[in-house]
Amino acid sequence: YAWDANEEYLFKAMVAFAMRRYSSKSTTQISNVLLCNVTDRVSFWFVVTDSSKNVTTVPGSVVEAAIRMNRNRINSAFLLSDKTLQFLKITSTLSPPVEPSTPVWLIVFGVVLCLIVAGIVFLIVSGIQKHKKKNKESTEGENLEEKVEVTVTLENGLPCEVLDLKAGHINGVFAADDERFTSL
Repeated sequence: YAWDANEEYLFKAMVAFAMRRYSSKSTTQISNVLLCNVTDRVSFWFVVTDSSKNVTTVPGSVVEAAIRMNRNRINSAFLLSDKTLQFLKITSTLSPPVEPSTPVWLIVFGVVLCLIVAGIVFLIVSGIQKHKKKNKESTEGENLEEKVEVTVTLENGLPCEVLDLKAGHINGVFAADDERFTSL
């Protein structure tokens, strides 16, 4: 926007307002704020004079404190921010950095802990499933052996015994005396 006499008047009024608000005295007038070396880029320096003496200037530390205290009002009057309206030698009143409600280390700790717990649960569940699968396979094998029925089959018209798979079967030919053979 264009910097003109009206903008200068508003700036002087805001500085006078800040001085009145800071010192709790109603002695500072708009005429006590003097602008010097105004350039086209809206760059200037200003002085605040004491209204009672109208010759002496107010100390810089008092003016700085007054502007720092009312900086947000001055910025709002010109629709600017601390980045666009800069006072040299006066630190900006930027808001403090935002701190998260929970510390970062706590979030990382929670994620790692959840991964560890999920891994342990996975190992336990997979172990139980493997154990059940192993038991199921062994019981199926036993069931197959139990399902073998002793039936009589006919071979060449003569009944034959089916081998008992659990107990096994001893062939009588080889069960003879082992002592009759000499050992080597």
